[in-house]
Formats: sequence, structure tokens, C-alpha cells
Amino acid sequence: MNGNSAIGEAAIRAGCQCYFGYPITPQNELTEYMAMHLSRKKGCSFVQAESEIAAINMVYGASLTGARAMTSSSSPGISLKQEGISYLAACELPAVIVNMSRGGPGLGSISASQSDYFQATRGGGHGDYRTIVLAPSSVQELADLTHRAFDLADKYQIPVIILGDGMLGQMMEPIEFKHEAPEELQIRSRALRGAKGRPSRIIKTFTSKPTELEEINWSLFRRYQLIKKEETTCETFLVEDAELIVVAFGIAARIAKGAVKNARTNGLKVGMLRPITLWPFPSEKVQELAKRTKHFLVFEMNMGQMIEDVQLALAGKGEIHFHGRPGGVIPTPSEVFRIVSRLYYQKGLK
Repeated sequence: MNGNSAIGEAAIRAGCQCYFGYPITPQNELTEYMAMHLSRKKGCSFVQAESEIAAINMVYGASLTGARAMTSSSSPGISLKQEGISYLAACELPAVIVNMSRGGPGLGSISASQSDYFQATRGGGHGDYRTIVLAPSSVQELADLTHRAFDLADKYQIPVIILGDGMLGQMMEPIEFKHEAPEELQIRSRALRGAKGRPSRIIKTFTSKPTELEEINWSLFRRYQLIKKEETTCETFLVEDAELIVVAFGIAARIAKGAVKNARTNGLKVGMLRPITLWPFPSEKVQELAKRTKHFLVFEMNMGQMIEDVQLALAGKGEIHFHGRPGGVIPTPSEVFRIVSRLYYQKGLK
């Protein structure tokens, strides 16, 4: 399957009950898949909204009723959804938001890019909030992490972002669907489904009392700290004896892995760290690797957005280098290998 369709099928199997979308390349196949297949599940709803803003607010409404709700878009479309995502976070409502990112800024291009890292990992909208951000690197992982996204959203009552890119969305790979949600999902206790037999319940984001809002913020902060402790995930590749560590995520990590294999073939001790959760970022793993080597190469398909998280993790205890291709240019493993080998020799590692 192509990546976009794999997300759609995985979402249906994960118990997605409501999907609200709006067309934008390169994620249109996902919207098409949900339009064709979501109805096979009884009681599920697909709506093509009149805009991205409408779509995210439909997600907000569906989540209020206790439904597993989802939307998807690409870069500028996700920008339009930011206010709604902030509202979801404020009301402690679960939702899954897929961003198959493209080149930017502005309308940019429809080519694959990773330039939405800041937007995804720093909340994106207004106010003190976070979203869990998952970064798949294969079509299989797109499916697996879609299922995980719905579970994490429900577990922590939080919006979850799946940050892919146009290349992942369009590429086709063999896939196995490993998960299936139960037919009857448990309804959240805070869901608004009528007030018969109980006092009415109001869920809102506004309060005129600063102290009340402060406590809401601290409550969210404590939850975010728990997420950092329990849900941070990453992959390491050939790091045990590595003298140079490449840090890359998503499709860039697929490219980097080819470069690392090439480096090993040529006798260079190079490894790779791939964050799977971009937030929370695997800072402890970076710190652990810094005890073995001081040399890190951050490789991204942007102008260097993940560098800041690597810098924060290292706290000056490592030397960071960068190679990036912004705007939708997709580098090859050979290009990254040339950068790796040049840096390796410049630093006297061999």
C-alpha cells in the first residue's frame, strides 16, 4: 500500500469513528481512502469539510462526544488547524492529527520536506501546551504508529501528531496490519452525550480567573512530565562502537541509514540515532551516547530545526555538525555518506 492509504486503514482498524478532512497535496490519498472505507464500520462518519479550520473544529466537537476523531493535512493546512489544536489541548481532548509535510514556507512545493518540526514539537498554536509527536520512517511504521497515536491520545487525553512527509505518503511498501481495536470502545467519563439522570457538564477553554487557568496549566505540565517519563522512544543503529553519531528522523533516517551502512563498509565507525517521538525528544539517549563520543551530525530535510533539541540534550558536552536540504530537495544516501566521511576524516577519527 502507499503510505497515505496505510494510515487510513490503520486508523479504521484502530477504531477511528470520525474523520474530517480537506484536500491538499501530498496527503489526498488518505482523505480518499477514508471516504471510501470508513463507512464499512457501523456508526462512523466521514465529512469533507469546507476548510481546514472547519475540519479541526469538527474534530473538536466529535472528541467532546467521546468519539475517536482524526484529521489530516499538509503543512499550510496544518497551520490553519493550530487554533483548534490549542483548544483540544486546553479541554484535554484526545485527537489524532496527521501532517504529511511538504516544502515551505508559504505554499512552497508539494515535494517531501521536514520543515514542520518546530511547529509540531513546540505546540504550534497559542498558549502553554504540548502534543505528542510521532515520526515514522516506513509505511509499516506509519500503520503501527497510527494505532499507537489513538491509544496515546486516549491514555493522556491529548492531541497526538503523526509527522510524516510527502515521500512517505506516496511510497508503496509491503505492510502487515498487526492491531485491531475492540468493536466496542469504552466511552470516556467526561464525554458529552446528554445529561439525562445527572447534572449538566460544561467543557470550555475560557476562564476569567488567572489562578484557575494557572492550575489548569500546571495540571497539563504534570501530565507532560509523565509522558516524557513513560512514552519517549527512539531507535539506535550501530552505535555501540561509533565515533560519529548521525541523528535523523523520519524519511531522512531511512536515507541516513544507507549512508551509515556505506560508512561501515568503508571501515568508518559511524552509528545513527533515530528519534521516534520527536516530542518527547529522547534527550537521555543522546546524553548516554555522548559518554561514548563527542561527535554528532544532525541530518534533516530542513535548515536545521532538530539541532536545538540535540543542543539542549548535550548541554555543551558534544560537538554538533549539520547537513540539511530544505525546500523539498530529497538527498541520497551517497550524498550523506560524502558528508559523513569528510567530517570523519576532518575530525581525525581515523
